[in-house]
Amino acid sequence: MIRKYLVAALLSAVALTASIRLGAQAPAASPASASPTFSKDVAPILYKNCTNCHRAGEIGPMALVTYSDARPWAKSIAAHVTSKTMPPWHAESAHGRFLNDRSLSDADRTAIVKWVAAGAPEGNQQDLPKVPTFADGWQMGQPDAVFAMQEDYPIPASGTIEYKYFEVPTNLTEDKWVQAVEVRPGNRAVVHHVIVYMRTPPAAQPAQAQAQAQPRPTPPFTFASGMRRPDNAPKTEQGTEPNDRPATRNPGAWLTGFAPGQSVRVYQPGTALRVPAGAVLTVAMHYTATTGKATTDRTRIGLKYAPEKPKTEVRIATLQNMNFLLPAGAADTRVDAELTLQQDLTLWSLLPHTHMRGKKWEVTATYPDGRAETILNVPKYDFNWQTDYVFTEPLNLPKGTKLRTSAWYDNSTANKANPDPKKDVYWGDQTWEEMQFTAFTFSLPETQTRTAAPGAAK
Repeated sequence: MIRKYLVAALLSAVALTASIRLGAQAPAASPASASPTFSKDVAPILYKNCTNCHRAGEIGPMALVTYSDARPWAKSIAAHVTSKTMPPWHAESAHGRFLNDRSLSDADRTAIVKWVAAGAPEGNQQDLPKVPTFADGWQMGQPDAVFAMQEDYPIPASGTIEYKYFEVPTNLTEDKWVQAVEVRPGNRAVVHHVIVYMRTPPAAQPAQAQAQAQPRPTPPFTFASGMRRPDNAPKTEQGTEPNDRPATRNPGAWLTGFAPGQSVRVYQPGTALRVPAGAVLTVAMHYTATTGKATTDRTRIGLKYAPEKPKTEVRIATLQNMNFLLPAGAADTRVDAELTLQQDLTLWSLLPHTHMRGKKWEVTATYPDGRAETILNVPKYDFNWQTDYVFTEPLNLPKGTKLRTSAWYDNSTANKANPDPKKDVYWGDQTWEEMQFTAFTFSLPETQTRTAAPGAAK
């Protein structure tokens, strides 16, 4: 079922049938001087906004690199840029500006629509800009290091699969500062999501450093009460077979993640995430047996290192509420989660996450003086296009600020993606259950950032 919805979402970018494609009998193009052409006007837009996904081997269901690639899909392209379903972007611009905003400008959208209306002419090939150079197999460019699962893990043809945990040693002999990180599933058809953690084994820490280790600093935030999963809540869906790769220890600090639509994180110049010497990666895999046949997966994690030690160390933490009930048939249930800052903090990005019933998100900061501000509004959340919203200007939040995340859910028959509208839904790992979860990137004032250990603020 999950595969069905994911494929449907991917194809929605282009799922107009051949009957609405532009074929050889399309209307004759207007004179090149009077209408946009692919070479001069459309190709630059596609190269900037589309071809990172719409090229061979990537998530886009068709390539849009050349004129012959794009021409058969011209009407579909115009329809989806007009409806703003492509490129996928779901945050409302009235509540924040974001570095990774994929939405098209009005001028670019108009150029594509006029190009199609004119018969999608190719134009003069000499006007074509240089085709972007992509690193084979990586959206972020060629990584400096790649860490892969140490086995081709077998995925059964059917059944419920509990989360699997794989350890991958980095063998790093010194701390590394990560400027960009990307998760590449070995088999997208069965990988629902991935979370990669990092921990430093005690044996990898110099004895002198261990002896001089300072107590962990006070966490920079506290969580509101009542958000833990109740002891009497129904058990989450268990696997149909014993888990041969269970979690065995504290996995450590969050490094990165993968979810539909979100696989790459690039940090701004002057900021980076620290991977300590000797780190062991714990790769938490959520597999779904949706292909109907046995297969395998070997997921990889690529890292690009910063050219020098950054001025600012960024970290990742999570805010979640596991204590909720979505009644069967209820179309508009709201669930909040909240934390309070115990010191000044800089917020760099927010990644909200629900499953199939999530329909809307909002994040609000309430400052010590009582003023409240919506810092992220996602009025039409799409499970199949999850996004880490990176602020153009990071938010400097003072001590005492309350950060509240709010998610709305549709557990009714009106939600066509709903796995079972007749079922009460609680927090659970599997996609037919639900989550209220936000990962966020933050940094502390420089004097504290230099001394705090990675993961201290989990």
